[in-house]
Amino acid sequence: MRILFLTALFLVAGLGSRAQQLSAKPDAAKKLMTVETACGGCQFGLGGKGCNLAVRFDGRAYYVNGAHIDSFGDAHAKNGFCNMIRKADVQGTVSGDRFVLTYFKLVESAQTAAKAAQ
Repeated sequence: MRILFLTALFLVAGLGSRAQQLSAKPDAAKKLMTVETACGGCQFGLGGKGCNLAVRFDGRAYYVNGAHIDSFGDAHAKNGFCNMIRKADVQGTVSGDRFVLTYFKLVESAQTAAKAAQ
């Protein structure tokens, strides 16, 4: 009985903490920003454990809610977020010390393409 209760508890907790679905298209009513994006720890010097997606704009970096670092490819690949800073078009809001994403699209650059081809 105890195992069944714990299993149910973990399932409910997991459903409640699922990331929100990012919009496939930007919201025309909201500002679209082009930001730097990378691993917060590896590239932006943010504290914490492990590798987590972050964005940087207006001189400040924020870990993000709404997307996982590996949602856009392997973070540890040559052109991954842990190895290079990339550009992205985003929409969302700052909430405390986090950026809550509603839209995220990587902007391909010649540098990114060249590094991936190496």
